[in-house]
Amino acid sequence: DLIEILGKEKGIDPQVILDAVKDALLVAARKHFRTNEDMVVDFDPKGGIQLYLVKRVVETVADPVNEVTLDQAVKLDAKAQVGGEVRIAKNADALGRISAQTAKQVILQKVREAERETIYSEFSGRVGELVNCTVKRMEAQDMVVDLGKTEARLPKKEQSKLESFSVGDRMRCVIKSVEKSGKNAGVIVSRADAQLVVRLFEQEVPEIYDNTVVIKGCAREAGERTKIAVWSRDRDVDSVGACVGMKGMRVQSIIRELRGEKIDIIEYSEDAVAFATHALSPAKISRVAIVNALDRHMEVIVDDSQLSLAIGKKGQNVRLAAKLLGWRIDIKSEEEKRQEVESAMAALVVPGAPVSVLADYGLDERLLDKLFQAGVTTVEQLGSMTPEDLEALPGVGGDVVEVIQGAVVGYYAQFEEQIGRAHV
Repeated sequence: DLIEILGKEKGIDPQVILDAVKDALLVAARKHFRTNEDMVVDFDPKGGIQLYLVKRVVETVADPVNEVTLDQAVKLDAKAQVGGEVRIAKNADALGRISAQTAKQVILQKVREAERETIYSEFSGRVGELVNCTVKRMEAQDMVVDLGKTEARLPKKEQSKLESFSVGDRMRCVIKSVEKSGKNAGVIVSRADAQLVVRLFEQEVPEIYDNTVVIKGCAREAGERTKIAVWSRDRDVDSVGACVGMKGMRVQSIIRELRGEKIDIIEYSEDAVAFATHALSPAKISRVAIVNALDRHMEVIVDDSQLSLAIGKKGQNVRLAAKLLGWRIDIKSEEEKRQEVESAMAALVVPGAPVSVLADYGLDERLLDKLFQAGVTTVEQLGSMTPEDLEALPGVGGDVVEVIQGAVVGYYAQFEEQIGRAHV
C-alpha cells in the first residue's frame, strides 16, 4: 500500500519503486554478508520479503561461490537437475540498522531517478509553453515554484529586474529547459525569456491565436525593453493595430503583466532596409545602405539630432534592432558620414591634379589654355572658385562657367563611385 501511495504522489509506476526496493535489499545484503554470491529477492504481495542465495547445479564445481554439485543440490531441492539452479533461503531479518540505512539511500536514489525520468518525458516536449505557477520557496537568489505535479526552478538570471515576488505569489512563466541530470536537473522556467512576451501576445491577441497575424521575431532585454515584429496574412488586418488593441488595451495588459516593461510593436517587412527603418523606431532614419548582403551588414544614416535616439540608452535600441533583424548595424550621423566621405575622397584624389585632366570631362584645349594663362593650373584651384571668380577670368563667360563646373563635378564623381563600390 505504501509503495502504491508513493507511486501516485511522485507519478511513478509502483513496479519501478518495487524494483528499487529489491535492488536496495540486494545491495544491503551483499554489504552485510560481505559476499559476492548471486542473490535474488522475492516479494510477496501480502507484505513478505524473502532473500535467497542462487547457485547453479553442475557436475564438477569450478566456482564454489556460485556452483554446487548435483548431490548437494538434491539435499536442498529434490527436483534439482544439472544445468538448473537451487535457492538457499537467507534470513533478511538479520540485516541491521546500517544495512537498512544503505537500502534507504538506494531506494531514494532510484525513486529520484525514476521521478526525473517521468518529469523529463512529460515536460521535454513543452519547452516554450506558458505555465501558471506559485512561488513555493526561495533558495538564495533563485526561486522554487510549484507547477502542480512537480517543482521548477526560476534562476536569478531568468528573473526580470522590475519584478519581485514573495512565497505564495502566483505568476506566469515559460518553460525554458528541462534537464535530465546534473546540478540543475528538473524543469527550468523563465520570466526573462523573449518567448514569454510571444506567448502573452498569443493569449491576448485573437488575430495571433487564429494565425491571421504572425509574430516574425522578438528581441528582449528583460526589465528594459522588448521589440516584437508582426506581419499580417490579411491585407485588411493591420498587424500593429491588432496587437495594440483599442486604446492600447491589449498591449497595456501585457505591459502590466511585465511590470511596466516598454514594448515596441514593429511591422515586419521582407525588405531588410524597410524592416531596419521600422525596427529602429522611435528614431527617424534618413537612409539605409547595405554594406555587405552576404555578411548581413548594413549602415544606417540618421540626422544629427536623431543619433542618440537611434542608438538608445547604453546602445539598447540599436542592439535590440540588430537582434531582431539578424543584421549587424552601424549607425552614423549625417556629419560623421560626410566627414568619412570627404576623408575617403581626399585619400583617392591625386593632390595637385592638372586642369588638363578635365579634357575628358568636356573642356576643350582652347578653354584649358585660357585657364592655364590665368594662373589656374590644378583641378583643386578650379573647384574652390565661385561662379563670380570664374566669370572674372579673361575669356570666360556665363555659359562657359556651367561647362567648367560640370567638368569639375564629373571629375570628382568618379571618386564617389569608387567609394560606393568599395562599400558594396
